[in-house]
Amino acid sequence: MTAVATEAAGATAKQGLDRGVMAVFAGLMLGSLIASLNLTLVAPALPTIVAELGGLADYTWIPISAMLASTVVVPIAGKLSDVYGRKPLYMTGIVVFAAGSLLSGTAPNFWFLVFARFVQGAGMGIIMPLSQAILGDIISPRERGKYMGMMGASFGLASIVGPAAGGFITEHFSWRWLFFVNVPVAALTLVVVGLYMHVHNERRKHALDIAGSVTLSGGIACLLLATVWGGVQYPWSSWQIVGLYGAAAVLLAAFVWVETRAAEPVLPLHLFKSSIFAFSNVASIGVAMSMFGAIYFLPIFVQGVIGNSVTNSGAILVPMLVAMIITGILGGQLISRTGRYKVLLLSGLAVMGAGFWMLSTFDATTTNNTAIEAMILIGLGLGLTMQTYVLIVQNSISGRDMAVATSATQLSRSIGAAIGLAILGTILSQGMVTAMAKYLPAAAVARLEASGGGATATAIFDPAKLANLPPAIAIGIRHGLADALHPVFMAGLPIIAVSFLVTLFIRELPLRQTAHVAAGRRVSSREGLAEETL
Repeated sequence: MTAVATEAAGATAKQGLDRGVMAVFAGLMLGSLIASLNLTLVAPALPTIVAELGGLADYTWIPISAMLASTVVVPIAGKLSDVYGRKPLYMTGIVVFAAGSLLSGTAPNFWFLVFARFVQGAGMGIIMPLSQAILGDIISPRERGKYMGMMGASFGLASIVGPAAGGFITEHFSWRWLFFVNVPVAALTLVVVGLYMHVHNERRKHALDIAGSVTLSGGIACLLLATVWGGVQYPWSSWQIVGLYGAAAVLLAAFVWVETRAAEPVLPLHLFKSSIFAFSNVASIGVAMSMFGAIYFLPIFVQGVIGNSVTNSGAILVPMLVAMIITGILGGQLISRTGRYKVLLLSGLAVMGAGFWMLSTFDATTTNNTAIEAMILIGLGLGLTMQTYVLIVQNSISGRDMAVATSATQLSRSIGAAIGLAILGTILSQGMVTAMAKYLPAAAVARLEASGGGATATAIFDPAKLANLPPAIAIGIRHGLADALHPVFMAGLPIIAVSFLVTLFIRELPLRQTAHVAAGRRVSSREGLAEETL
């Protein structure tokens, strides 16, 4: 074959590969879009939802239920995709997510909504890790940075439209439509994935680690329940809380024991022998705690303290998410060009820390402009960190561990988000009555205590109830809410500091320039093994 013919054949193959990659990538971006809509549409409306269906003390149950389900599903999603194939399981995740959205939109009461959100979270627990695993299969680590940046843009599209649209829909229609709008997007995603996503996986026989999945999910569930209920529903020293923490310790210890003996563990403990894997996951937990703390608790401040409408409180989140998109794309491009990532990670964490320091200074006199400035700083930092930790993990492990290692990283995020929301929600609930007592008459405080920290305070989110409050009571609630949220935002600073210190110890490896799997074709076990040894 002549040099010209060889070059032409290479160009044709490259064009086919690019078309195959982009077809798969389009399905992944749509999957990320529906998961992102679930996050950004609902966050600004949560104060309105709990004002209608439940007290402020129950606020965090709505996001925590989704996070808990995701935490349960994520560890086995990667393994199941090895057994049944990436594409069928990815489509299953989309269907489960759509079903959860329908149930959420028709929820007759608060706890049914919590259950429906659990179903949604199960779908997210399948979609998110498989998106990363499929991307890791078909694109080399050196090139993956820019694709991850573009995937961040799909999150960004939902991020820009979601908060403002979520606030507008809630204010002018109903919060129920926030869940219904996910359904047509999910249907479109199913069509695109079904027709155009062709990812060939060599299926292998696997032994599913049921015992590991049960002990891990049970331990995390007990840990979250104890953290959410402690000091609110039950005293910290009560048998219920002590028993839950004890059960969590026993189940998690059993999980470690099971994993050392399982033929194919759901979370291979040998991965933690790599300091890169271990430190990256610890840092991811901290970043997720900080991110979800900002997304879910800032709307409370903006609506309850500053006094913005639901629409405007959603718009407050937009600058953070736009900043996240910009640095996510630019950071991904820079990593692909230079092959270096550690300086970007540390810079992102430092900028996030500056944003949370601003949040910790918020009080009843804080303005919208100050809130926007803090959100921009947090968004700039998140864009440089969220996807990069996944890239670091994928670059440090072999192809045979790609799916389970990626799922483990997503598991770290889910655990971080769930535990973070539980801890921060507990801080808010416990501080509510004490903070309100500084500004409200004794009778109003008594009503607040009788309502479990919710009924009186949530009147500030309901225009009809707010109109019936005496001005002095309304002002007192705003000041008390600002005081109660202060330690919530302060808690973000040590969390980010730990992530920064852990990241310092991550060893920076050169990024590989080969992918584990070629898009659109099957790679044999012999070929894959040969590649891993190069």
